[in-house]
Amino acid sequence: MASVTSLAASVHQRVADALSAALPEAGAADPLLRRSDRADFQANGMLALAKKLKGNPRELAAQVVAGIPAGESGAVIKEIEVSGPGFLNITVADEAIIETLAARAADDRLGVPYADDAGTTVIDYAQPNVAKEMHVGHLRSAVIGAAMVEILEFTGEKVIRRHHIGDWGTQFGMLIQYLIEHPHELDHKGGESAEISGEEAASNLNRLYKASRALFDSDGEFKERARRRVVDLQAGDEETLAMWQRFVDESKIYFYSVFNKLDMDIRDPDIVGESGYNDMLEETCRLLEESGVAVRSEGALCVFFDDVKGPDGNPVPLIVKKSDGGYGYAATDLSAIRDRVHNLSADTLLYVVDVRQSLHFKMVFETARRAGWLDEKTRAVQLAFGTVLGKDGKPFKTRAGETVRLVDLLDEAVERATTVVREKAEKVGLTEQEITENGAQVGIGAVKYADLSTSASRDYKFDLDQMVSLNGDTSVYLQYAYARIQSIKRKAGEHRPAAHPELPLAPAERALGLHLDQFGEVLAEAAASFEPHRLAAYLYQLASHLTAFYEKCQVISADNPVEVVENRLFLVDLTGRTLHQGMALLGIRTPERL
Repeated sequence: MASVTSLAASVHQRVADALSAALPEAGAADPLLRRSDRADFQANGMLALAKKLKGNPRELAAQVVAGIPAGESGAVIKEIEVSGPGFLNITVADEAIIETLAARAADDRLGVPYADDAGTTVIDYAQPNVAKEMHVGHLRSAVIGAAMVEILEFTGEKVIRRHHIGDWGTQFGMLIQYLIEHPHELDHKGGESAEISGEEAASNLNRLYKASRALFDSDGEFKERARRRVVDLQAGDEETLAMWQRFVDESKIYFYSVFNKLDMDIRDPDIVGESGYNDMLEETCRLLEESGVAVRSEGALCVFFDDVKGPDGNPVPLIVKKSDGGYGYAATDLSAIRDRVHNLSADTLLYVVDVRQSLHFKMVFETARRAGWLDEKTRAVQLAFGTVLGKDGKPFKTRAGETVRLVDLLDEAVERATTVVREKAEKVGLTEQEITENGAQVGIGAVKYADLSTSASRDYKFDLDQMVSLNGDTSVYLQYAYARIQSIKRKAGEHRPAAHPELPLAPAERALGLHLDQFGEVLAEAAASFEPHRLAAYLYQLASHLTAFYEKCQVISADNPVEVVENRLFLVDLTGRTLHQGMALLGIRTPERL
């Protein structure tokens, strides 16, 4: 089905046409339409245009009103009046609201347009490190990135996922050498091929990392052997690579167990870590040096920038290749850009990375532009995110001062949420299985929503008590709104949702309907600006409008005519579908009973 034109777009077009007719010399003029408390919409464009053409804004506004048919049968605009120095207050017809919503309800995509000519975006997100446990710092990249994947794909973009895991570097010489000298450290009950849990994999890796680090720091001879092992790894030594692969495979078991708790789909082909670009590093350096983008400085291959200086005022370079011949992170990141642009044909490279790495990526992107790998048609964007804070406003740590393990945090969220669900379970008649399932969906949803409802660039406080609260801007509030809708639909009996455009709408019905109509526009804005918090804010407002609607407009009542019941069921049903779709795009499930 074709996309549905929103009421805002229809009103905007009618006012713009009338404005152009009243002032042909102005050309295509923007009426500056926005939602208003005084009417449904307000157009403010007459003031700026009249000032520009040295005219009277109220007279211009009156001319525009005269050119717009209002109040006629079938018209979108019911009423339009001039206000103040030249504002236009515009009220939409009830009939137009219901007819537009009926068109949305008839479409599986709720009338949201699907751009067939959209481009290709590579999203780099969820980047854990091999042989290390995931901690709270890994949460935001995974959650924000997964939401952007869903939002962009829903709007028509071709999305390629990339998980740039830390699977290369000097620490692997230490780990591999230790494993060679202690070959049974990674063995499992049942043999090497035995299936193990993510928790066991994490425990094995954590123990091995700590033991090898302790030996590395205390034994000079082992340290030297470990450094030689790094050279063997980079040279492609068969035995060394086989040991390295064991670490990667063991880590993936653990990664997948954590992502499974997060209710996230991470696919093996999408994991292309630092090691995936090894064969490109030397060529990347050669191309940069031959083009003059990078120069030798004290033996290292560097790129300099006029606006990047250290505390001493001297330029701080991007080091592509170190003086000892080793490659810096920049070489890998620049090789990844080359691969994503030339081999994956990406138009947009989106990096969901901590804001503290902004300077690094600013220099990497500028280097790629200078080298010609990025241009006006191919862009790289960092979706920079802030820090997860504790209730005290400081970076989230355990009481011992250690970084919080992500799996512990998720388990606690599910435990708290299950307690909340259980308190309501008897009234709703939930089974023990439903309590367990809903507890997981509410707990993980609470963690995700707390992250996604905050602008990514801002820090936010991790407060589980607030996250699983039934009140306020929480996912639980939205999930309960959805479950309540399903309850009403079950109680409706023989009544079925049906749109009746001829019925007058109560103020709460109009407010809910107008907000429902904005879903597609909000999604487009969230996709274009890479801001999932816009969608989260819209969904919270939708649930708030629904609450106000419940309070003022009884849905199922013997006192209501059948048409009124059906019309209100129609609004409730469309609200439920919109909540379900919007929450799914954020990666949050909506239980049918709660």
